[in-house]
Amino acid sequence: MGEMVRVVVVHDEKLLRSALVQLLRSDDALEVSSQCPDADGAERAAWSADVCVVDGECLSGPDGRGAGVRAGYGDRLVVLTTAKRPGVLRRAFDGGALGLVDKNAPDHRLIAAVHTVAKGERFLDETLTVALLEGAEMPLTTRELSVLALASQGAPIAEIAARLHLSRGTVRNYMATAIRKVGARNRIDAIRIVQSAGWT
Repeated sequence: MGEMVRVVVVHDEKLLRSALVQLLRSDDALEVSSQCPDADGAERAAWSADVCVVDGECLSGPDGRGAGVRAGYGDRLVVLTTAKRPGVLRRAFDGGALGLVDKNAPDHRLIAAVHTVAKGERFLDETLTVALLEGAEMPLTTRELSVLALASQGAPIAEIAARLHLSRGTVRNYMATAIRKVGARNRIDAIRIVQSAGWT
């Protein structure tokens, strides 16, 4: 029997985290633990793993939770995501994650990904390759995304302008451009499209 691979599973939802742990423990060569994404540095240090299996949603979002996971495990990440979230997929890839596994893949794909990443090699599910390319084609600028992100929180034009140090007219122009670029009917539709793709 070869050397054991130590794996930590990071997921927001306790039930899914437990299910992933049980799945990985079905491979006798894997020693598995888990933690929530909000674990502090001491908790992360308590489990020194060879590979971290993490839900892609834990690496995204404005709260910066993913920074701790990346800091703790570097490129030894196996990120679980879907082709429907090209923005999440792209951020994981650009962030250096070695493993990208489709949440709809068969069980054995996740186990294969863990062993591949443990050897320092890249693992990419074939079903995610097209979505990865789509994620590279995110049409909005950083400023347009910022305007939409604030609008999604219910901020009116005046507040967005003040927070981003822009004129109201400029904010309206960014909003109109963002709506046109994503092919939306209005700002609500644009927010939905951007959030569904995982670009924010």
